Amino acid sequence: MITSSIDHEDFFSLLQKANRGRLKVYTGPVAGVGKTYRMLEEAHSLKDQGADIVLGYIETHGRKKLEKLLKGLEIVPRKQYEYKGVILEEMDLDAILKRKPQIAIVDEVAHTNAPLCRNPKRYQDIIELLKAGINVICAFNIQHLESLSDIVKKFTTVTIYETIPDSFLKHADQVINVDLGVEDIIERLQTGQIYSPEKIPIALKNFFKEENLSKLREIALREVAEAIEQATQPTHHKLLPLKEAIFASHQIMVCFLPERWSQRVLLKKAARLAGRLSKEWFVVYAETPEDNPEKIDLEKQRFLFSDIQFAKDLGAHVVHLKTEDRVRAWLDFAEKQAISQMIIGRSRQTWWRDALGFDTVHLLLRKSENFDLYVMSHHRAEGKDLP
Repeated sequence: MITSSIDHEDFFSLLQKANRGRLKVYTGPVAGVGKTYRMLEEAHSLKDQGADIVLGYIETHGRKKLEKLLKGLEIVPRKQYEYKGVILEEMDLDAILKRKPQIAIVDEVAHTNAPLCRNPKRYQDIIELLKAGINVICAFNIQHLESLSDIVKKFTTVTIYETIPDSFLKHADQVINVDLGVEDIIERLQTGQIYSPEKIPIALKNFFKEENLSKLREIALREVAEAIEQATQPTHHKLLPLKEAIFASHQIMVCFLPERWSQRVLLKKAARLAGRLSKEWFVVYAETPEDNPEKIDLEKQRFLFSDIQFAKDLGAHVVHLKTEDRVRAWLDFAEKQAISQMIIGRSRQTWWRDALGFDTVHLLLRKSENFDLYVMSHHRAEGKDLP
């Protein structure tokens, strides 16, 4: 169960009954609202209840209140890596696995690991801990969710480079939103409780504007509310293997086309819609003979593979069909899987096909009378979306 309130005793009881690693997430609108502080407080509380708990990775940023809370807790030393003449410190995943505590506290989930680490991202380290039966309490800012990065960039003009797939949040057993009023956040910033003095003026002029903070707080509250709603859906609405019958009705499907640009924006929009409606969603690639790997150009191939993996990271069921008639294959799949809403991106096909209504979008529109069809833009960025 996912909750928006803290109950240390309930969480400890949950851990004692668990056969697998449980995940608890602290999130919030921005840095400095108190996520790490609340995690450390809970660490002390759980230790007092008899839990075997370690700090896998904590970043205090020199904040004295946080440093005081480190006392009395076991800290797993960080592992050092030398990369291009620079010493980098990362969470020692192997040391935690060897120590095998009951609970590990891990901060800054969106962090990108050093190139020599086993996993590229810290959230992947956490998943490895969970698979090993280690319970994890972790924290990250809400703007680091992959499907929100473009939304946040629109109103803050700040590009979020380190992101976490939405599927990670869906694996959480508890989600806690650590909220703080806009005035309180700004006061913390101005008094040096968030960033060092030289960074404060820049932060106030950019990311920490009042209007930005208000929107980020709304987003954080909504995300946690949606997580709670999805977690409390009846059991028959939960994720089922594709080979089994899918009982949930009114699902969402993306009609995926190979293109010469990244379609990540389209996939993010679909993920947001599915999340709002608490529905499972599919990304269906209907491959025709002209899309055969031997015929498709390399530019389409590289974006196709990248975007399909991206869709999986966002939590989509990715389906690959081979067909002579792409539109018919989509419609047949939609009927079998109780799809009610279909999404397709605007395709830039030959102008005469578009003018005569022979392009894929128009063909699908004419034949999908039993479905709601959404035509969404990609916001193409000339190939710059590819990682």
